[in-house]
Amino acid sequence: MKLPIVAFGSPILRKVAEEIDENYPDLKTFIQNMWDTMYGSYGVGLAAPQVNKSIRIFVVDSKQVVENFEDEEDKVKYANDPGIKQVFINPEIEAFIGEEEPYTEGCLSIPKIREDVKRPASVKVSYFDEDFNKHTEVLHGISARVFQHEFDHLDGKLFIDYLSPLKRKLMKGKLLDISNLKVRTDYRMIKAN
Repeated sequence: MKLPIVAFGSPILRKVAEEIDENYPDLKTFIQNMWDTMYGSYGVGLAAPQVNKSIRIFVVDSKQVVENFEDEEDKVKYANDPGIKQVFINPEIEAFIGEEEPYTEGCLSIPKIREDVKRPASVKVSYFDEDFNKHTEVLHGISARVFQHEFDHLDGKLFIDYLSPLKRKLMKGKLLDISNLKVRTDYRMIKAN
């Protein structure tokens, strides 16, 4: 089932999300709904706060990005990243690895705005999967970037927070329109507490 996406300006997007355990009610159904919502909104990642749940879980499918690079430079630059399709529960960042690199990011909660954001090229992470098995691994390239973007959502941080004050000021009108739901999307958006 597709869930509505929470729009920029909703307080839940600025909260630090709560950890969950394997007894979280209807977890498997919620995860499937997150996948349905992400794919139905043409996203590559989706965090629980974006669907009005302040819990530490997100889904990522960076394979669709990696498989569809059109730019030869991107294909070469991100050749060490085969892409991932994964559920991340109670994730942690163990270490940032490598130089920060710019890449254009967007967000389903902030539609129609895309900007370059600098993030470390790789990241060592730990997390639980949907069966509550613990994993530790190093993510590279686009997978590392999408992980960091979604992880930020769990801490109440948005990609626009990385932009200069001038850039944020210039997009103030667009952000206001989004928070008032005066933007057209191919998916349903809501304001949330």
